[in-house]
Amino acid sequence: MTSFQDKVVVITGASSGIGRAAARLFSERGARVVLAARGSEELEKAAAECAALGTIALAVPTDVSDPGSVDALAAVALSEYGAIDIWVNDAGVYMMGEFSDVPLAVHRRLVEVNVMGVIHGMRAALRHFEQRGHGIVINVASAAGRAPYALASTYCGSKAAVRAITEAVRQEQRRRPGIEVCLVSPASVDTPLFVHAANYTGLELKPMPPIYDVARVAHAIVRVASRPRRELSVGATPGVLALMRLLMKPIYERLQPKIVRRTHLGTRPASDQSGNLFQPSSPGGESGGWKRSRPYGILAAIAAGGIVTALRRRHLLHA
Repeated sequence: MTSFQDKVVVITGASSGIGRAAARLFSERGARVVLAARGSEELEKAAAECAALGTIALAVPTDVSDPGSVDALAAVALSEYGAIDIWVNDAGVYMMGEFSDVPLAVHRRLVEVNVMGVIHGMRAALRHFEQRGHGIVINVASAAGRAPYALASTYCGSKAAVRAITEAVRQEQRRRPGIEVCLVSPASVDTPLFVHAANYTGLELKPMPPIYDVARVAHAIVRVASRPRRELSVGATPGVLALMRLLMKPIYERLQPKIVRRTHLGTRPASDQSGNLFQPSSPGGESGGWKRSRPYGILAAIAAGGIVTALRRRHLLHA
């Protein structure tokens, strides 16, 4: 088990889900963690959980869409600990609904958090890392950034943007070999994200299978921090969906809306609401309490079968 003894780790989106789970894992390995999120109550609970593991944990209420707030976060970390070694951009929000049904202000707010929040975090981290000559940025993207799907257009676009920005900045940093810019890409994860989501579909939301345990993604973040790499996908789903989209886009575009409506929407009606996009909401915690499914769920199975068919049609796979 890699030790992060006395390393300083800043994590945004740390009051729930992946960020909170990652904070606990870094704490177990001796890191001094600086936790950021909008909701101070859940953030303080997360910091207390980390401190109970014997490390130093600092809660800094932060709105990542506000560059001044993110700069203040970095300033607090530097004032308290003198340096930052690892910066994890995990803060993000979710939204579903037909593109034209979602209010423009909600589209804009999602981009401000999911895209500009990462930009603000990277700028704050890299300013410090470039002065020190070393440091690790880890951005949390999504399988949605490689394989977009219906009813989540702007969310998918935001994660595609995070992917592209991460790759471009990594190229810029090649002249500074001590600085690493990394990406972690999970698929559906058992977190409170879907409870807090903005929803304009008229029906309740649930995560699409297969649903991965939040600890698995947190472990991926810690692995990347211990041994930096360009990208680490969590589970087979991101790669399978991306390959399916690459090889047979027309089929993918016909199947995906049906899969989304069948597996991502429930049966109970839900009123339109903006979720936690404009203000933090409860519950916090790491898990969303969703029923877990097998690692290769219905979505991955359909995609895998489609890929085999496409390969055979292109005479790349023998029957």
